[in-house]
Amino acid sequence: MRERWDDFRLAVSFLTVLPVGRDIEATPEQLGRSMGLFPAVGLLLGLGLCVSNWLLEGLLPRAVLDCLLVLLLIAATGALHLDGVADLIDGLAGGRDRESALEIMKDSRVGAVGAVGLIMVLLLKYLSLYHVPLELKNAALIFMPTAGRWMQLCLSCYSPYVRKEGGTGRAFVDNVGQPEFLRGTATLIVASLVLFWGKGIFLVFLLGIATMLILRYFESRLGGITGDVLGAVTEMVEVLVLLLILATFSG
Repeated sequence: MRERWDDFRLAVSFLTVLPVGRDIEATPEQLGRSMGLFPAVGLLLGLGLCVSNWLLEGLLPRAVLDCLLVLLLIAATGALHLDGVADLIDGLAGGRDRESALEIMKDSRVGAVGAVGLIMVLLLKYLSLYHVPLELKNAALIFMPTAGRWMQLCLSCYSPYVRKEGGTGRAFVDNVGQPEFLRGTATLIVASLVLFWGKGIFLVFLLGIATMLILRYFESRLGGITGDVLGAVTEMVEVLVLLLILATFSG
């Protein structure tokens, strides 16, 4: 039990700005195990957004509040994944082949295409959240970050890490396996059922299809994944979840 708690603290410490796992001297194996709890950290972030929404909904217009909620999620995660969005878009847009794309992604400078892509991802996330029906808003706020971090787990389990020189994500990717995937997927499925009942399974099914397409694309384009890919896909899947909720529950 203590080991599982330390794994969870490590996951929280890595994915958020909360300093709850800094005293843990993590081994590569423990980093891999902690990925099974990434969706649970997403649940924690989502619940925090719901509390913030409840506290502020009577004080601010919805348009302002939803923008603030997006900013709160960015602040809670330390903008961890946003750099990956810009780097990935720059690399995919400017790289003629796998090697040049990876080289561009490693550059700390942000190009015009990456900046525009990042702005559009954030804008689409805000507009999608704003148009989610009020009766589904709390469910969307919880499921969105949960699914985003589940996608990190999926890519890490089923794609190789392509940077030979290593990187932040390598220790996670090289040590995560089937038990972590099953644990994280169980978390996602239970959350989907509690939040959306029968339609929740349909949402998970659609996410599964998206996962297979994303895996195939990055294996074809880059030969696998990097830390930037994991971060960028997290943000993009959060947008995708909001769009799927809008499409599934419209009318």
